[in-house]
Amino acid sequence: MHANSHLIISRQHEVHQQLSTRLEKHSAHAFQKPITDYNRAAFQHSMAVWQQAGAKPLILDAACGVGLSSLHLAAQFPGHFVIGVDQSADRIARNTHWPHAMPTNVLRLRADLVDYWRLLLQNEVALARHYILYPNPWPKIGHLARRWHGHPVFPTIVALGGLLECRSNWRIYVEEFATGLTQLTQQVVACEAYAPTQTITPFEQKYQASGHPLWRCRIELASGHGTEEIAPARL
Repeated sequence: MHANSHLIISRQHEVHQQLSTRLEKHSAHAFQKPITDYNRAAFQHSMAVWQQAGAKPLILDAACGVGLSSLHLAAQFPGHFVIGVDQSADRIARNTHWPHAMPTNVLRLRADLVDYWRLLLQNEVALARHYILYPNPWPKIGHLARRWHGHPVFPTIVALGGLLECRSNWRIYVEEFATGLTQLTQQVVACEAYAPTQTITPFEQKYQASGHPLWRCRIELASGHGTEEIAPARL
């Protein structure tokens, strides 16, 4: 892995001043975008595979890319079932150069995450663990709505429950994610420096090799199954 990744450059140097207002709006109004038939079919397929595997406690690897993180998580948690979701068929099908025997408790799935998250909630599927690893940071000041914590789907992400973890090489992204979790759950969530002993995604490996500081936030959420478990948002 070439250690040549550039640090994120942005004119934004602190949590976005519009984040709190945006979160209040999104938590007060349900996201009504229609769910596509393609994503419904992908969701039904993943649920059938999960059930056939014994419906073990479920881990979601959101935007898994080539799926290397999904394989690592499946190996780390053999008593769980891992579903790695990514919108790119090319990334899902790509050779991950996994050096071990392929774990059997994992499924890599092509689907749109916004629909997939909502389908999990609509079908009352709770998560044991939920990973959002090195998402696109969208670092321009005007890009807040493109970050997951600025998107209307964020309350759904929180409502799915489980141990939720977000990692990034941009501190602001994790600080905002933690701020959003704190606002929606009334639990104090902090951004912390993170130095993995084993990198589990190609981005994590590249960023660490390039000398980037890495950041994460984590929260143990209540069991999922409903947005009523999220405390009302407060400014």
